[in-house]
Amino acid sequence: MRKQPTQARAQRTIETIFDATAQIVETEGEGALTTNRIAQKAGFSIGTLYQYFPSKEAVLLAMIHRQRDKAQADLQAMLDRAVAERQPIAVVVRDLVRMLVKAFGGASRPRRVFIRMAWRLDGHDNVTQALREGADRNAMALGQLIAMGGAPGVRPPTPAMMFVVTRAVMGAIRSASLEDSPLLGTPAFEDELVRLVLGLLQADIQAKSA
Repeated sequence: MRKQPTQARAQRTIETIFDATAQIVETEGEGALTTNRIAQKAGFSIGTLYQYFPSKEAVLLAMIHRQRDKAQADLQAMLDRAVAERQPIAVVVRDLVRMLVKAFGGASRPRRVFIRMAWRLDGHDNVTQALREGADRNAMALGQLIAMGGAPGVRPPTPAMMFVVTRAVMGAIRSASLEDSPLLGTPAFEDELVRLVLGLLQADIQAKSA
């Protein structure tokens, strides 16, 4: 963004621009998205839009980062609640996977159009940083549940474990989104992700060969 909104009126302008952008992408398609179309849909002059965003890509990236911040806040609240209530690890994993699929895969087909654009546009460094933060957040919650005895059979989190778990889940969601897979959002897709995570979290139960 060229400038951050500091007044309520400016914030409403930003929200209107975001809403207009989402409506264009979801109803008219990615090809219809231009700065002129965004301004027209929002009911502003192109000059007003350019006060805040130099390009349509800048609008989209601002929306992507806001959505990611919201998703991270929602996930943190869910994990905090899970720890406070000492929820079983299987329940926590199910809720976590469901929230990730909804946030980064899309709950509805029109929404998925925007999310596919987000996966293509967002920079590698931004995605990597978000994955690191997610791994740290999940490791902390998992460690707390184990310490309270609420996760029998689960080994303590290690950097290697959390790296593999986070990348496996988000990689599958990203691929399903970019491929527009019909599996995305289905119970079968969610179940397989849950099985994947629980399998990676299980403690070793067989002696390792020499």
